Amino acid sequence: MSAVSESSVRVALLGCGTVGTSVARRLVEHADELAARVGRPLEIVGVAVRDPARPRPDSGLDPALFTTDAEGLVTRADVVIELMGGIEPARGLLLRAMEHGASVVTANKALLGEDGPRLYESAARHGVDLYYEASVAGAIPLLRPLQMSLAGDSVERVMGIVNGTTNFVLDKMDRSNEDLDTVLAEAQALGYAEADPTADVEGYDARAKAAILASLAFHTRVAAPDVSCEGIMGVTAEDIRAARKMGCVVKLLAICARVRDDRGEESLSVRVHPTLVPRSHPLASVHEAFNAVFIETALAGELMFYGQGAGGDPTASAVLGDLVQAARHKVTGSRGPGESAYADLPILPLAQVETRYAIRVDVLDRTGVLAHVASAFAEHGVSIESMRQGVRRSGDGLASITIATHAATDAALARTVDRLRLLDDVSAVTSVLRMEGI
Repeated sequence: MSAVSESSVRVALLGCGTVGTSVARRLVEHADELAARVGRPLEIVGVAVRDPARPRPDSGLDPALFTTDAEGLVTRADVVIELMGGIEPARGLLLRAMEHGASVVTANKALLGEDGPRLYESAARHGVDLYYEASVAGAIPLLRPLQMSLAGDSVERVMGIVNGTTNFVLDKMDRSNEDLDTVLAEAQALGYAEADPTADVEGYDARAKAAILASLAFHTRVAAPDVSCEGIMGVTAEDIRAARKMGCVVKLLAICARVRDDRGEESLSVRVHPTLVPRSHPLASVHEAFNAVFIETALAGELMFYGQGAGGDPTASAVLGDLVQAARHKVTGSRGPGESAYADLPILPLAQVETRYAIRVDVLDRTGVLAHVASAFAEHGVSIESMRQGVRRSGDGLASITIATHAATDAALARTVDRLRLLDDVSAVTSVLRMEGI
């Protein structure tokens, strides 16, 4: 990367929504301070938007900077900040920017989760930086520690809450005893959930972020389709109450872990799903729309990163941190770390992943039922850690029991659940939740 010859580092913004407005305002109001950190002034050369005529007084920018010509804008910048979201035209614009020698800062987790390797390859080919700290956990400095601070360590596990909407919903369900639909409507009214919350509640947002985390932590290319994904729409108020009786809370977790088999060969488990977490675990105390990521390494041990995972100003903080790094490198003619995928570990299919489970079953309230249920678990090699009987329902002659297992593969657990549903004593398998941190 050659150093910029101009007296300033030229910056282009793609998108000027909530985050883009916050970034622009900071660039204007703190121009001198940022220039001192970079070594040269940061000059905004344009902002690509759909409607340049719409007033944007909160940005602090000259209206003449707004344009619809994103294709032309990215060829005139030293650093391009992409805050448009989506796959296209963002991907094409970033590739064009890099072809013309611009470094890239993006918060686009969907694009990185789908096509991160192509962006990394383009950055390497054209000798520019690709930064995306804001793509996973908003303001939380997480990706740079994985890339740099822990570069000499070996990450064993990354587990965290990376979606504020689902954490708000599950946390409110735990504290209010309300059902999911009621709490989700409240989250939408408060602005914590989109009008169409599908990407959040179905786990797609967390899946893309899990792919990014796993790629960095384990030096392996992981794309969103590689991540096993289950959202929160199946979580009921009864699940939350049953978790409380077990001393647990339900969280939607992204879990990326190094797995070693009996021969010492390594693979990766990468998944997103609702999870029972003990109330004593640090992740259980993460409330409302906050994010937190728990990292376990061979040398540093256990680390936790916590903070606001979304919002204009918090996300802008991460974007601006990346901008300062990329701009410094432009001034000095250096580069930051590129893609590290040397390990190339295989992704373990979910069926082979071992974890613990809590299964709730409605059974006939009569003698011998527990023995029949236990035999179904033993038949498929799933060891029972405990059984808890719930309230007997005299009206329908049923009782609810909760079975906690020792570690078992997903495939073995699925066979066990299928067998339970065939038992004459079993009315319904009402819930299956994985357990972590116990």
